[in-house]
Amino acid sequence: MSALKVTLVKSMSGHIQKHRDTLRGLGLTRIGSSRIGPGTPATRGMVAQVAYLLDVSETTESFKPFGKRSKQAKK
Repeated sequence: MSALKVTLVKSMSGHIQKHRDTLRGLGLTRIGSSRIGPGTPATRGMVAQVAYLLDVSETTESFKPFGKRSKQAKK
């Protein structure tokens, strides 16, 4: 399964809260920020919901978890 590289290209301000929450769920908080996520149907659904704010490309790079929970799991 391939990974998806998503980059936020438009601002979150002025959009509905549900879409802003989806972007935060993808790990995108600022314009220009990028994340590599798994190409699962759940991730693709999230990307499809806010596709008008993103630049999406498939990549062969491996998915790297982010956030507090992934840091705690390493300990």
